[in-house]
Amino acid sequence: MLQSEIQLLAESLPRRPGILGKERFFNAAVLIPLLEGDGEMHFLFQKRAPHIRQGGEVCFPGGEYEPEVDRVCEETALREAEEELGISRERINILGRMDTLVSPRGITVDSFPALLDIRDLEELSPDTWEVERVFSLPVSWFEANEPETYWLQMEIQPSYTNEEGKRIDLLPVEALGLPRRYASTWEGLKHRVSIYHSPQEVIWGLTAELIREILGHISHIRNAG
Repeated sequence: MLQSEIQLLAESLPRRPGILGKERFFNAAVLIPLLEGDGEMHFLFQKRAPHIRQGGEVCFPGGEYEPEVDRVCEETALREAEEELGISRERINILGRMDTLVSPRGITVDSFPALLDIRDLEELSPDTWEVERVFSLPVSWFEANEPETYWLQMEIQPSYTNEEGKRIDLLPVEALGLPRRYASTWEGLKHRVSIYHSPQEVIWGLTAELIREILGHISHIRNAG
């Protein structure tokens, strides 16, 4: 490689490194809605309607990033919040962007904490096709109540048996001349699962992880002050 090519390579490298191969993941964006109530800040949640994917679970508004529709992930979060909560984006004040969360299932989540310009949940008009109900909980409740923590053992499977009982090699280890130990299932990393048993609903999974991250930021600010 010539010196000129080295220079071009250096100039082409990202100034703000992201996630390598992010386009191969399922990319989602969510809004983390905050609102004032009873003299303190609340998280706003929605419970998914029972007939849709992951029905009955609690989450923040959001959905899949669609590059043909949205220029950036922030627009995905705003669009989904408008559709699901029935609120105009003029009443959504995005505070910033958190680090990208990457799940072991191959999902990336770009999240945007935002202050909603509402005083009461009655000001919202949720889409009843997607949302069963909305509710809020004080941020202080999560600060006072640690989540339960569990760990899942992830596995990597180089092959599987299909419905006809035939073995399907996803990675033909022997044919490729790879070490034989990779022909059998091998262990991946352990994955943390956080669960909050709130007064309203069980809140867990990616939503709980985002809450933990927000609380970490709040704690850092208070300690720094």
